[in-house]
Amino acid sequence: MNTRCYSCDEVSDATRIRCDCGEPVWFDTDTTAFEWPTDDVRGVWRYASLLPAAPTDGLGWAAGNTPLLRTPRLDEYAGCTLWVKDEAENPTGTFKDRGSAVAVAAAEARDVNAVGTVSHGNMAMSTAAHAAATGLPCVVLVPDDISEKRLAAISQYEPEIIRVAGDYGKLYFDSLELGEELGIEFVNSDVPLRVAGQKTVALELIEQFDGVPDAICLPVSSGGQASGVWKALRELKEANLIDALPRLYFVQAANCDPIAEAFREGHEVRPIDPEPTAAYSIANANPPSGNRVLAAAAETDGAVVSVSEAAIHDATGNLATKAGLCVEPSSAVALAGLRQLAERGEVDATDRVALILTGTGFKELDGAATDAPSVPLAKLDEHLATVLGDT
Repeated sequence: MNTRCYSCDEVSDATRIRCDCGEPVWFDTDTTAFEWPTDDVRGVWRYASLLPAAPTDGLGWAAGNTPLLRTPRLDEYAGCTLWVKDEAENPTGTFKDRGSAVAVAAAEARDVNAVGTVSHGNMAMSTAAHAAATGLPCVVLVPDDISEKRLAAISQYEPEIIRVAGDYGKLYFDSLELGEELGIEFVNSDVPLRVAGQKTVALELIEQFDGVPDAICLPVSSGGQASGVWKALRELKEANLIDALPRLYFVQAANCDPIAEAFREGHEVRPIDPEPTAAYSIANANPPSGNRVLAAAAETDGAVVSVSEAAIHDATGNLATKAGLCVEPSSAVALAGLRQLAERGEVDATDRVALILTGTGFKELDGAATDAPSVPLAKLDEHLATVLGDT
């Protein structure tokens, strides 16, 4: 496959990461013969004919095939008729496994020296896990302020982990140059290989859905996942498998929202000075595919919004108590944003909306104390009767 720029439409060879115009490229996929698969293959490789790599044995076969859940107890909170695509069911607990499965398979086929990535945590863990399954050496570049808990999660796969002090946005581009010099396949957040794998979440969602949702809502950071969703929907329309694209809504934390700011102000995405946020995984102050997200929102009559820390916390709690879903705050921003869109009148109760929850929250729990009482066994019946009487 060649690559094509979404912005200026320039076609180039498959090694390109960005176009001469400065925007990111993606694979120029031929969809003319694509139809929904009729075999029993599930997950990322169900859509192998639309992917730039062939599957290899191992963990890549576990990526994808995540459930699409109808969550009626969240309808009133979200302001719509809601379905949830639970990407926490991927092998390392996040949507990143889709991109890692394809990128690592492609790297293995090209016999590179190593595979690598730049990450706050989830993508680092995913890339390292998939590399370990194939025996490829792996290099992980993480911000200097990363938590010890995240480092522990990454290190179990024994990649070469390097904390890097300095501009995280610049590290993205520097790593790609270093990769070319050293023979390391850096599969960063929005490179064509990763976007190709991550688009399978939308292919899978549409195949699972009864028709096409009115809208799809998801968190956005670098713009890689958002680009993949948009690309998949365009491919399905080109293949005449859907008539129109659903509205695409993208959500950021207000403390780090360069794409949402650009959408509000009507200009291209610019780097910002962020504030700390609970949504650490999506705190990208200089998103490399930010303008591609703006284009996706514009083409689909969607939007990019940002939400407060209080709204993120509230959405995280409601996902747990009304849908039984434990997600990281970076994932819960999507529900908070959807609620905001409903309050603004851009989404209503009759809209069928699919919410993509990108990652598990179990890795984020700190064992905070609860107010659970201690009750003598002899008085348990009395206590339960009181509790149940209060509900």
